[in-house]
Amino acid sequence: MNQQDYIALEDQYGAHNYHPLPVVLSRGQGAKVWDTEGKEYFDFLSAYSAVNQGHGHPKIVSAMVEQAQTLALTSRAFYNDKLGVYEKFVCEYFGFDKVLPMNTGAEAVETALKLCRKWAYEKKGLPENQAQIIVCENNFHGRTTTIISFSNDETARKNFGPYTDGFLRIPYDDLEALKAALESNPNVAGFLVEPIQGEAGVYVPSDGYLKGAKALCEQHGVLFIADEVQTGISRTGRRLAVDHEDVKPDILILGKAISGGVYPISAVLANDEIMNVIKPGQHGSTFGGNPVAAAVAVAALTVAQEEKLAERAEELGQKFRAAISEYIEGSKIAKLVRGKGLLNAVVINDHEESETAWNICLRMADKGLLAKPTHGNIIRFAPPLVISEEDLMKGVKIITDTLQEFEDEAERVSMAEVNHPDHVEQI
Repeated sequence: MNQQDYIALEDQYGAHNYHPLPVVLSRGQGAKVWDTEGKEYFDFLSAYSAVNQGHGHPKIVSAMVEQAQTLALTSRAFYNDKLGVYEKFVCEYFGFDKVLPMNTGAEAVETALKLCRKWAYEKKGLPENQAQIIVCENNFHGRTTTIISFSNDETARKNFGPYTDGFLRIPYDDLEALKAALESNPNVAGFLVEPIQGEAGVYVPSDGYLKGAKALCEQHGVLFIADEVQTGISRTGRRLAVDHEDVKPDILILGKAISGGVYPISAVLANDEIMNVIKPGQHGSTFGGNPVAAAVAVAALTVAQEEKLAERAEELGQKFRAAISEYIEGSKIAKLVRGKGLLNAVVINDHEESETAWNICLRMADKGLLAKPTHGNIIRFAPPLVISEEDLMKGVKIITDTLQEFEDEAERVSMAEVNHPDHVEQI
């Protein structure tokens, strides 16, 4: 089978809920992947920051294989010899009393919302069914029915109603809006926020925003809930993105790279005062906390710590933004680069409905680098944190060379239009 055959199979038999680049991958190692024809690419997406530790990390894969061969699943009907070890490890790793293990990021967000509401009724004393949770505009927390109910992304929302009530949406990076919402709504239970809005285009909030938001939540007895599914596990140059401002969430949501990308794992962490409101039968998952997940998560988090991936992300991210910024200074097609660590985005000087960013990504794929647009005119760049500086800068060259090609082509089109006989006649 060739690549078009594989693409045709997905197109015929799979739901059309994604729009992938036309590349069929069959192998990955470190920061590189290969397609079915053997072509090599730099992976600058990392499965949306799930593969922070690199593709096929031997310690993580070994932990998965060894545990799968020993005991894969017990459900939570019984204890197993891996879950408690993992729970102790992850709680001490991030500094919380307890963890509630789940499988996907969206599941973890749903878990945090349930936990926040139950705490609000049983600990804060809010009237039952009246709890409100504040969220931010342009958020991305998943695509379950409840989550899309508080999204303003019409692609994710349209024709999936009726929607779930109980949410207040405010502008992101706006402490005054948060303060007003807290002061005018006595039934607020929590504030759910991404420390950096990844899917929205890698929007980094102003310095002090997270610290200020946490302080406002404390003043009003409201839980600060950090969704670090994409930004956690060293991606932004710290273990957690909230660590940039020394903020400790009341509820922490993790996913993606907590497994290094080899297994679906997510987690919700909180201290006893909050987590202990959950009793048997009130929340759970057949696969949540399974032995394979427990073993994999310990290995993945250990790798992130031992290989100093946060420090690598901080150093390499600065070099990436500096190199791209130098190019952008003289660019007509690229507007700016922004990000933290190795979570970055380049904004193309075009409108969201334009296909320019998509076409740039197609051209970069031809040259051996994989990235993907978000919101039309923004290209996200997030390579595995194990990438070498040499390979990172090779990737930068592919990016800038591709941008330059598009600039040159636009210039030629412009000159051709100017020199066209009809144009001259009109002048």
